[in-house]
Amino acid sequence: MVNIATNPNHRPQQSIDIKAARNLAITTNTIPQMVGITPRWLLHFLPWVQVQSGTYRVNRTKIVLKETPKVRINNSNGVSTVVLEDLRKIPLFSCLDQSETAAIANRFQTQNFGIGECLICEGQPGDKLYIVVEGKLEVFTGGDQGENLRVAVLSAGDFFGETNLYQETASEVCIRTLSSCRLLTLAKACFDQIVAQFPTLRNNLQQNIENRLRLKSLLNPFGEEKIALAADYEGEADLPATFVDYEIEPQEYDLSLVQTILRVHTRVTDIYNEPIDQLREQLRLSVEGMKEKQEWEIINNPNFGLLKAASPLMRVQPRYGAPTPDDLDEMITRVWKKPAFFLAHPRAIAAFGRECTRRGVPPTTINLFGCPFICWRGIPIVPCDKLEVQNRTANPQGPGKTNILLVRVGETEQGVVGLHKIGIPGEQLPGLSVRFMGINTQAVASYLMTLYFSCAVLTDDALAVLENVEVGYYHDYQYSRA
Repeated sequence: MVNIATNPNHRPQQSIDIKAARNLAITTNTIPQMVGITPRWLLHFLPWVQVQSGTYRVNRTKIVLKETPKVRINNSNGVSTVVLEDLRKIPLFSCLDQSETAAIANRFQTQNFGIGECLICEGQPGDKLYIVVEGKLEVFTGGDQGENLRVAVLSAGDFFGETNLYQETASEVCIRTLSSCRLLTLAKACFDQIVAQFPTLRNNLQQNIENRLRLKSLLNPFGEEKIALAADYEGEADLPATFVDYEIEPQEYDLSLVQTILRVHTRVTDIYNEPIDQLREQLRLSVEGMKEKQEWEIINNPNFGLLKAASPLMRVQPRYGAPTPDDLDEMITRVWKKPAFFLAHPRAIAAFGRECTRRGVPPTTINLFGCPFICWRGIPIVPCDKLEVQNRTANPQGPGKTNILLVRVGETEQGVVGLHKIGIPGEQLPGLSVRFMGINTQAVASYLMTLYFSCAVLTDDALAVLENVEVGYYHDYQYSRA
């Protein structure tokens, strides 16, 4: 037996042990924390419009000559084919019937090109129609001093060279691959064979070309009919008469919703409700999840999401993959009428910051809602993790691609607006209701939670997208010890 009096490591206890005293103390508890909660800046920056009837109609002026969208490609078993209905989206083929479209689609051939190959050279005639299946190409022309002037960057779904099928003229641009590319091509010789099979096809194509050229002379750059005006005249000249036509079938946005049923056992709310209200915290965390889903839907919903709603003419491809100041400047040229903010994944913002550091042009910072935001050209770049990064590897912090948005907002600015309905039964927050559904035979109480919302882009030039942004590129700097 050890003698405590002679053992300095086992002194007699003089007061109550801390561990024992803690059992009698009332601990200070935090409310439940959740990593999935984000600032949801998009919901703060968007102006919200009350939709009393549940449907929001966007009336626009009539577009006589619509912009040409991308062409969809089917890729199955390593074979790429054009979607038949999309082939008629190419202006030259817009007048074709089903049999003529199928005959042309069957004659496309797949061609692969390496980096730096020139498909069309400036000053030389072409002899093929090209549709991009995958990869990236640059369109440029020569300047007065011999420099290369960029016209556009093409990606999957874009097409070029359709004029080569019906006329032989020297190209005004050069088109060169920026990456390994796969394209569908239709040679002029194959096209001539198809025209010979259908006697009326040549006349239809010629008439279609003439009609489009005539319409272009009568329309503004956006495809709308010009308003006839008279200016700087003298005497009693006859004034032009005009009117503004509207879309016959304007786009309508029905309010979408996020719903869930929250279940809480009555024993929990009866006995274990202090010091923290269990029902209140269950409702709060569920609301947080619903608001996170709301922001995700506003960006990614296949019907009304911003990524889906962006016009083909408002989609920009980065020249080098990583987001550069030049790319964001290009977006500003598309949304130049009072742009409100950029929206980007935090990793895309970091990638842009690295490019700015590389060029020695660090972006400025402003404070909004008590939080710092970096800016480009005075426009804040707002972080949002709902613009997801498509990772190439299993590592979530590895290389991947995402998108960056530039948005103009507000009804008065013909911008982007959020839609909701206020005043619904059981409303706890604007557009969000909680309704008690009863208690079942297992003593579990149920609460129906509903959030109504949507989003609308009032005009095409209110939203631009920088697509396929690489977030995993880092610059190597020479290191030397001081």
